Amino acid sequence: MALPSPWLYVATAEARDREMAERVAVHQRRRGPSLTTNETPRDVAGVLAANVNTPALVDCLTLWLSNVLLADADVDAEIEHLDDALARAAAPIVLVANEVGSGIVPDNALGRRFRDLQGLLNQRIAARADRVVLGVSAARLTLTESP
Repeated sequence: MALPSPWLYVATAEARDREMAERVAVHQRRRGPSLTTNETPRDVAGVLAANVNTPALVDCLTLWLSNVLLADADVDAEIEHLDDALARAAAPIVLVANEVGSGIVPDNALGRRFRDLQGLLNQRIAARADRVVLGVSAARLTLTESP
């Protein structure tokens, strides 16, 4: 946020029920005037490609992947599009993702597939990143940082 505004806030959440609509509303109220919001459940790559020179915050890749899976889209192709957009970015991009593999193994095939794919996505994004930070209980741990 030290860079001059505007920053692009790419929101991937979909309000599919009342509780999620309330969560989205809270997030919308918290955003300051320096953030230009683009709400896109799936086309994160397209938004980033269209804003290649604008610093961006993508919140979050976990919901994005969930949206891709639930749309029965080609997950590998969608991840490739995202990776391509990140490679072309000329401005900093902050990507938020959840670590979902530290908990229990889901009891259903979709949950296990999602968990595995999220782990692979996180690894791929981390390999591309200049810096990877893990947040746990409001504490931050830098896992990798380029010189």
